[in-house]
Amino acid sequence: MLNKGSATMAGIIAALVALGPLSTDMYLPAMPSMAKDLGVGIDSVQLTLSVFLLGFAVSQLFYGALSDRFGRKPVLLGSLVLYTIASLGCSTAHDVGELIAWRFVQSVGACAGPVLGRAMVRDIYGRTEAARVLSYISTAMALAPAAAPLAGGFIVVAFGWQSVFVLLGGLGIVAFLVMAFLVPETVPAKDPGAIAPINMLRNFIHLLGHRAYVGYMLCCSAVFAGLFAFISGSSFIIIEYFGFAEQHFGLFFAVAVAGYMTGTLIGGRLSGRVRADTLIRAGALLSAGAGAVMLVGALVPVDHVAAVVAPMMFYMAGAGIVMPQTLAGALAPFPSMAGAASALFGFVQMTISAGVGVLVGVFHDGSPVSMATAIAMTGAATMASYVLLVGRAGASR
Repeated sequence: MLNKGSATMAGIIAALVALGPLSTDMYLPAMPSMAKDLGVGIDSVQLTLSVFLLGFAVSQLFYGALSDRFGRKPVLLGSLVLYTIASLGCSTAHDVGELIAWRFVQSVGACAGPVLGRAMVRDIYGRTEAARVLSYISTAMALAPAAAPLAGGFIVVAFGWQSVFVLLGGLGIVAFLVMAFLVPETVPAKDPGAIAPINMLRNFIHLLGHRAYVGYMLCCSAVFAGLFAFISGSSFIIIEYFGFAEQHFGLFFAVAVAGYMTGTLIGGRLSGRVRADTLIRAGALLSAGAGAVMLVGALVPVDHVAAVVAPMMFYMAGAGIVMPQTLAGALAPFPSMAGAASALFGFVQMTISAGVGVLVGVFHDGSPVSMATAIAMTGAATMASYVLLVGRAGASR
C-alpha cells in the first residue's frame, strides 16, 4: 500500500477526482454527430450532460455519509464497478432515451471519485496544506479534461461516438485495480451513526447554518456553473457556429483549460502566503470581468472564435483560483464530517450547474448568446456570493 502523504497518492486522488470531468469532456466533440445519428435536437443531446450532473449531485449526498460510516475505500470500489458497467451500457445505447438513462447510472458511479477524493485530502492534510494540495491536484486534474476533448475528437472521427464510452469503461477497470491494490483507507475514524437519516439531516442542517460554509459553497457553485455552461454549449458553438472540425475542437477547449491550470498554479503557489479569502476575491473578480467581456462580444456580435475562447480562458483562470480555495475553506471546520460536508458541497454545486446547462440548451439559438449570458451571470453571482457571504463571514471571524 502507498504512503498516505506520498506524491503518488496525491496523483491517484487527482485521477479519481478527474473521473467526473473525463466523463463529460471526452464526448463533447461527439455531441453534434450524436444529435444527427440519434435523430434528435441539440437540447436532447445536452440533456445527457445535465442528467449526468443531476445524478452526480444527488448521489453525493449518500456517498459522503456512506464513506464516513464504512470508509472511503470500499465505497469507492463499489462505485467504480457501477461506473464501468454504465459506461459500457452507454456505448450500446440505440436511442437518446436509453443513452440518458445509462448516463444517469454512469454519474452515480462517477461521483464517488470527486466527493471522496476531496474528503481523502481533508483526511490527510490540514486546512492550509489541503488548500495547497487541492490546488496542485486541480492543476494535474486539468490535464485530463484538456486532453480529453482533443483525444475524443479523433476517436469519434476514427471509430464513432460509441467508442468514447468503451474507453471510459476501460478507465473504470484500471481505476478499480489501482484502488484495490495500492490505496490505503484514509478515514480517521468510522462513524457508526453517519448513515442514520436523522444524523444525515442534522449534519446538513448544521452545515447550512454555517455562514462561511454556505458562502464558500455558493461561490464555488456559481463559478463552476459558468464552466459547465461552456462545457454544455461550446461544441455546438465552435463546431457548428464557427465551422471547425470535430477533431480540432479540443484545441480550443485546451486553451480554456490552460487558463484553469494557470489559476490553480497561482493559487497553489500563493496559498499560505496570501489569505485564502483574498485569493477568492481576486479569482471571483477575474471570472466576473471575463464573463462580462464574453457577453459583450456575443451581443455586438464579434464573429470570431477568439471572442469566446479568450474570455473563457480568463474566466477559467479565475475559477482555478476560486474552486480549490473555497473547497478547502468549506471543509476545514468539519474534520469529523468531511464526507458529509464534501457531499453537500458537491450536491449544491452540481445541481446549480445542471440547471444552468439545461437553460443554455433551451435558449440556444445557434449563436453564442445564451452560453455567454449564462457565463456572465454566473461570474457575477460568484462575485456576489463572495461579497455578501464569504467577505462578511470573514469580517465576523
